[in-house]
Amino acid sequence: MLIPSFEIGWLNAWVFIIPLIAYWLVGIKFLFSKRMPEKIPFKNKKDKILSNILVVILFGSYVYSIFVPLKLGTVWLSIGLVIYIVGIVLVNLAIISFATTPMDKPVTKGIYRFSRNPMDIGFFLVYFGIAIMCTSWVYLVITVAFILIMHNFLPFEEAVTLEKYGKAYGEYMKRTPRWIGLPKSGEE
Repeated sequence: MLIPSFEIGWLNAWVFIIPLIAYWLVGIKFLFSKRMPEKIPFKNKKDKILSNILVVILFGSYVYSIFVPLKLGTVWLSIGLVIYIVGIVLVNLAIISFATTPMDKPVTKGIYRFSRNPMDIGFFLVYFGIAIMCTSWVYLVITVAFILIMHNFLPFEEAVTLEKYGKAYGEYMKRTPRWIGLPKSGEE
C-alpha cells in the first residue's frame, strides 16, 4: 500500500479529472479572468510561491490520475463517488453564482451566502473523493496540500477582491464565513 499502483487504464482516476480540466479551461478563461486583474498583483513572494506550488500540484495530479486505478466493486468507490459528486455539485453551484453576478459586483449570492470559498470546498471534496475511490495516499497528500495552500493563499485572494469591490466585499466578508457556516445578520 505504500507504493502506489501505477497502471494505465480506461477506468482510472483521470475519468474524474476531466471536469476539473474543463473548469480550469472554461472558468479561468471566461469567468474568473474577467473579475481579476490581468496581471496578478502579488505583493509578496510567499503568495506567488503558493500560487505556483498550487498549479504544479494540480497539474501533477492530472498527470498522476492517468496511472491510478479506481477500486472497482469496493465500498471505497461508492463512498468516494458520493463525496466527489457533492464536490462537483458545489463547484457547479459556485460557477453558476459567478456567471450570474454582474461584473461590477462581488459574488455574494447563491452558495456564496454560506461560504466565501465554496468552490475551494468543492475542489477539496473532489480530490478527497478521488483519493477514497482509488484508496490512494498520494491523492490524500494532494488533498491536504491543496487545502493547506488555499488556507494560506486565501488572504491574498480576498485582499485583491476587497481592493476591486471595496465596501461591498468588506461587508460580505464580515457576515460570511471564509469556509462554511450560516451568514451573520445583514445577509442578502
